[in-house]
Amino acid sequence: MPISGEKEVTMRKVLIPKKDYVKELIKIIRVTKDEQKLRNLLSDYHEKDIAEAITFLTETERKHLYRVLGSERIAEIISYFDDAEMYLEELSLEQAAKVISYMDADDALDVLDDLSESKKNEIVSHLDADAQKDVQKLLSYEEDEIGSCMTNNFVCISEELSVREAMSELVRQAGEHDNISTIYVTDTEEKFAGAIDLKDLIIARENTPLQEIVSSSYPYVYEHENISECVEKIADYEEDSIPVLTQDGKIAGILTATDIVELVDDAMGDDYAKLAGLTSEEDLKEPTIVSMKKRLPWLIILLFLGMAVSSVVGIFESVVAVLPIVICFQSLVLDMAGNVGTQSLAVTIRVLVDEDLDTRKKLALLGKEMKIGFLNGASLGVMALVFLGIYIHLFKKYAWMSAFLISGCVGISLVVAMVISGFVGTIIPMFFHKIHIDPAVASGPLITTVNDLVAVITYYGLAMVFLIDIFHI
Repeated sequence: MPISGEKEVTMRKVLIPKKDYVKELIKIIRVTKDEQKLRNLLSDYHEKDIAEAITFLTETERKHLYRVLGSERIAEIISYFDDAEMYLEELSLEQAAKVISYMDADDALDVLDDLSESKKNEIVSHLDADAQKDVQKLLSYEEDEIGSCMTNNFVCISEELSVREAMSELVRQAGEHDNISTIYVTDTEEKFAGAIDLKDLIIARENTPLQEIVSSSYPYVYEHENISECVEKIADYEEDSIPVLTQDGKIAGILTATDIVELVDDAMGDDYAKLAGLTSEEDLKEPTIVSMKKRLPWLIILLFLGMAVSSVVGIFESVVAVLPIVICFQSLVLDMAGNVGTQSLAVTIRVLVDEDLDTRKKLALLGKEMKIGFLNGASLGVMALVFLGIYIHLFKKYAWMSAFLISGCVGISLVVAMVISGFVGTIIPMFFHKIHIDPAVASGPLITTVNDLVAVITYYGLAMVFLIDIFHI
């Protein structure tokens, strides 16, 4: 009888259980006494798993493992640590410098950034000449320049070679550089001339001129470009790596797929931080005073905006004095207005980043967000009219007419506030984008506070005009 799909999946799970490589590694490291045998066993495991296993070992076990693995393998492993300082401290200065020398320049810089300034300078001074030159080169860039993220791990050949000669050159350079899926090509002046996919080079006939398989329109960035300005362009090309050029067109280094993922992740983290009203993403080890300085500027601005909201509420003291029940539903109107504004803000920032909008498209987006605000507001307004009306009558003992007039005021306020919030949440990031300021700076707290002001005026204004002046509740 054939096995059903569900049973087959269950059997497969039983037959091929998921392995816990970290536990395996810890056991192997602690049980295997022969160093050569241990080295051979560890060669079958990925560096990331070894890095994770190392965090569970004692200092004595780690130091023994460092001796077994050797500096070159440690260099591959240590790049996977989020904080490498503790592990570098367990190495002698000479061994630490040797480990850093084996790392790609960008990975080495990431590790060195985890160290104190004195320790970093001490290790850099002990690096071999080539590694020291590469690290110093990356240190010469500003943190927000794309050159600070590049690596020197790439293969580069001349366009004057034949396919056969190019293959020989690739084999020669592959001993030092393992990023070989894309081969970069330079012209007679050593300027970037394009790139070749490894597959295209392999299947090409050996006597074919190299120019025939070179992609001369391959994307690139310049070393001093701002990271935030080119990260989207880099991500859009979806290449394994992208060259970083000097101002005169020579290849300074490359950005690997891993570098690109990290750049996009950092950019998203910074945007998320800005949406929270921060100047940049915070780090766990960041000093309290630094974190405070990042948060304080927006909080000061929001304090004064909050004062403005409170002052407006104060203007409507007479409404609260005559009809105290209206204050019960203030937070409802304010919260919904803030939610709509934040949603519109998120959508607008996403569209502005992904697309080049002309005036017509911007107006279409603005109209759409206001329409969505109206339709959602109308739906919620009807619900508020019915359920709040029943609640006010049953629990607050108002007459049916008065109860539904009050709930109707809340419902209308929701519609008006949500339409205006959709408008504000869309127009503010558009304005920031227009004046060439990151639209993410139009942060969630700012939008929420502005919408609070709008909602307060709308809600209490309607309550004063309709409930008190017209219907005399």
